[in-house]
Amino acid sequence: MSAEPERSPLDETPYLDGAAQAKSRYGRFNLAVVGGTGVGKSSLVNAVFGRDLAKVGKGLPVTRGVQYYSDDSLGIWDIEGFEIGSALSPAEQLRGHLAQIAAHPRNEQISVVWYCVKANDDRLTPADVAMIRELSAAGLPVILVLTKVDWSRNPVTGRFRAPQGVQEFVDWLEKPVDEHGCRLEIGYERVILTSTSDKHGKGKGHGLGELVAETLTLSPEDEKDAFRIAQRLNLPWKRELARPVITAAAAAAAGAAAVPLPVADAVTLAPIQLGMMARISVIYDIEMQTALSTSALANLGAQLAGRALASSLLKLIPGAGSVVNAGVAAALTAATGEGWLRLCEQVHTGKIDLEQINGAWSAYVPGILDVVGKMTQQRLGR
Repeated sequence: MSAEPERSPLDETPYLDGAAQAKSRYGRFNLAVVGGTGVGKSSLVNAVFGRDLAKVGKGLPVTRGVQYYSDDSLGIWDIEGFEIGSALSPAEQLRGHLAQIAAHPRNEQISVVWYCVKANDDRLTPADVAMIRELSAAGLPVILVLTKVDWSRNPVTGRFRAPQGVQEFVDWLEKPVDEHGCRLEIGYERVILTSTSDKHGKGKGHGLGELVAETLTLSPEDEKDAFRIAQRLNLPWKRELARPVITAAAAAAAGAAAVPLPVADAVTLAPIQLGMMARISVIYDIEMQTALSTSALANLGAQLAGRALASSLLKLIPGAGSVVNAGVAAALTAATGEGWLRLCEQVHTGKIDLEQINGAWSAYVPGILDVVGKMTQQRLGR
């Protein structure tokens, strides 16, 4: 009986483990989107999260008028508005929906609510008021989102302005009163005007950045990172999450090379780098392992921290000698992390197709200037 071939010390396991750990750490952000058919909920979700509402993972019908969609980083509770003709009041209908949701696991509970109303409706119906109050009474932060705003742009100042009727509606929403002039307490936290495209169906819309910022503000502290990962509009948030991952990996690489490594053993750094890359991929909400085969993932680590790269770098780094010391290991890992971050941003923003990643990543492998630059930063204590 022949012996099994020896398994390569370098495989895809560190990447897969790193991705699983990151997903577990960051968790899932759950958003409830409330509003009737045609209000623009799907367009809004797609604009902010880059996902079609009907294609966010697998849809789970909870009860009539409620649907739950989820993937690793995002859960969407799609709740229809008041059903006219129902024997139940709007508040009673919604109360039943919320009871159904409350019976779900903790990682499916609502963090923030977007209550969507078409801007040109110019009013909140009694049903809207009752449902928003019910949401507020349940302790849920509610953002009143006016959708499909037909903005006009001042050609001189460049500022956008809502139609007069919509602006008057917003003025009322800021200080709502009844027909007798008495102040109404409705229960939403903010009113935000949005559009996902211009009146010709083109462009990137308007007001979405404000909506994203306010959603983050109202999110529970332990779910803010999950929201930063799920949303697709604010790249600086993702960089802020990724940079500490790179710093930690660089420190781990330095520790691994505390006793200098011969060039032939430079592959020891690959598992550290693969884990780092996996965590960054999760932050950019990219399922990299769906685009790269397991052998390609392993080969990627070998290329990034392999003998050939280490050897070529050591020849050019003054005083490095023929071994990978802690400084070189940390610099190489940090430069690798920055290169991978840039690649993930290109995929995240659609400039590189995920299916093309297998042939694209080699352009982001760090070069000598990247590594020397990182070593200089280390010496300066940055």
